[in-house]
Amino acid sequence: MSDAIRFQDQVVIVTGAGGGLGRAHALLFAKHGAKVVVNDLGGSTNGEGANASAADKVVAEIRAAGGEAVANHDSVTDGSKIVQCALDSFGGIDVVVNNAGILRDKSFHKMEDADWDLVYKVHVEGAYKVTRAAWEHLREQQYGRVIFTASTSGIYGNFGQSNYGMAKLGLYGLTRTLAIEGRKNNVLVNAIAPTGGTRMTEGLIPPQVFEQLKPELVSPLVVYLGSNQCQDTGGLYEVGGGWMGKVRWERSLGAGFDPKTGFSPEDVADSWKQIGDFEGAAHPDDNVTALREMMANLQKHAG
Repeated sequence: MSDAIRFQDQVVIVTGAGGGLGRAHALLFAKHGAKVVVNDLGGSTNGEGANASAADKVVAEIRAAGGEAVANHDSVTDGSKIVQCALDSFGGIDVVVNNAGILRDKSFHKMEDADWDLVYKVHVEGAYKVTRAAWEHLREQQYGRVIFTASTSGIYGNFGQSNYGMAKLGLYGLTRTLAIEGRKNNVLVNAIAPTGGTRMTEGLIPPQVFEQLKPELVSPLVVYLGSNQCQDTGGLYEVGGGWMGKVRWERSLGAGFDPKTGFSPEDVADSWKQIGDFEGAAHPDDNVTALREMMANLQKHAG
């Protein structure tokens, strides 16, 4: 049995924590002793309006249970204000959970610039702004945990969610690079792709399944990733309904052609089956291992 996970004297920011997944994360962090900044603009699921009551209610829940929390009502695009709230209220910042998000689902041919821009602004720019504002504090203290919220819509695609899928997979690209840059300062960065029954997914998931996908079933993974016990970084985890699993890239061994003599589109067509054959597939961990097959092909035809 692992040691109890505690966040004694640690400060956690959870964005979009006025309901759904964010609320569940905030409550569980507080239960484990964290001082929590409950951030929520209180807007609608499509990014309109604002309402302070969402974050305030969660703070009241945490305090009623004996925990410490403060509400913050800034937009994630004003990330520095959210981080400053943590510093002013609790004197530090240790964990950032980028959870805030909106939906503007439309098939691509019906999508307007506003639908694309606002989803990008909240998910990508918002997560960047909050994390960037916290980054120097985490590096200087030689400790930090950052969690980004990706989505299966980004990993696998989903009809009507080109904007959302773009943003969510983009956040995993950010996760991978920050994991590399942060490790030397003990700032570990991971991403989750959660499935939960929240107001953002209501109507998208069959009612009988929706009821079982409680947001609380995602939060234990998030709290673990935010803890000192977690020493992994750069990971992507699908999670929901009491199940979780790690996702990794897979690539076929491919086909090699002679770069000196050249090759034609017809040669590509003739090798198409081999190019797409995943038997004995490679699982590159970084840019260096990703180049292994290509470099082997160059070496093979050298001289």
